[in-house]
Amino acid sequence: MTEREKKREQVVARHAAKRRALKAVIADRGASDDERWDAQTALQKLPRNASPVRLRRRCGQTGRPRGVYRKFGLGRNKLREAAMRGDVPGLVKASW
Repeated sequence: MTEREKKREQVVARHAAKRRALKAVIADRGASDDERWDAQTALQKLPRNASPVRLRRRCGQTGRPRGVYRKFGLGRNKLREAAMRGDVPGLVKASW
């Protein structure tokens, strides 16, 4: 699954400029209806994985898709283990 995510990231990066240009034409109210229609059809013909919405954030160590903290790039389990070992500076277990 992590390899699939890496492949998706590459596809998104490859088509990012073209998607941006097509979206600009679609959003441009000054463009003719035919130009906007052609831009929409061209956008639909791009691969599905070219959309950045399809990317999923995963744990850097395990590849777990859920419970991933953006700031650390780790899943909650691995982040807890790293915090207990003292590998994450400034992160301490809460106690009150």
